[in-house]
Amino acid sequence: MTRPPLPRWVPVAAALAVLFAAIPLLGMAARIPWARVPELLASEAAREAALLSLRTCAATTVLCVLLGTPLAVVLSRSRGRAATLARTVTALPMVLPPVVAGLALLTTLGRTGVLGRHLSVAGIEIGFTTAAVVIAQTFVAMPFLVVSLEGTLRSVDARLERTAASLGASPTRVLARVTLPLVLPALVASATMSFARALGEFGATLTFAGSLQGTTRTLPLEIYLRRETDPDVALALSLLLVAVAAALMAAGALLTRRRTAA
Repeated sequence: MTRPPLPRWVPVAAALAVLFAAIPLLGMAARIPWARVPELLASEAAREAALLSLRTCAATTVLCVLLGTPLAVVLSRSRGRAATLARTVTALPMVLPPVVAGLALLTTLGRTGVLGRHLSVAGIEIGFTTAAVVIAQTFVAMPFLVVSLEGTLRSVDARLERTAASLGASPTRVLARVTLPLVLPALVASATMSFARALGEFGATLTFAGSLQGTTRTLPLEIYLRRETDPDVALALSLLLVAVAAALMAAGALLTRRRTAA
């Protein structure tokens, strides 16, 4: 069944929204020294920042899936004040200023933090390490997976789950063989979004992990440092970051469409 036509102003507003997002990117593209991009990206600092970002974002995505998926399942089936509070706390990092997120992590897990000082006594240092980068990225990226996946889980037909349970399947088997396969496209898209968010993380990482080359200096931090001293390198790194993020988002969307069509 075809839907009724949209008001004429809606496509115009949609086009303006696309332009609002595209024009700054096109403006940046116009300033990139395209002929020198391979040379600019070949510097040791650029390579280290790129590889560190990819490694930490991969670890972050795994953590987001392992921790965020069970949380999304629980929230999708929960009601009441406790669920509302849990949902609010989980989503809060999405709207916190990045520096506030980093400060919260630093005062909790830093060397003199609430928990960090006890870990330090045991010889465990988290702040200003690569582990701190992963924690900061997970803190700000996991809510994107949870919020997106929870909405999809709410739309799952409960009759399928009840049927599987009535046939003797254990709760774990129902979750693994019925529920998660039904939401797999959304899970992949949410994980991809979390990776892209982690890739662009800046403020929380800088505050909690610092900017140590090869250890905590990710792509956004390297771009920030180079923007004054060597803007061409900053533009080339920005191009790399945008390209990777765009490729991930496009791949997630394509996989989602294929799985939905199947």
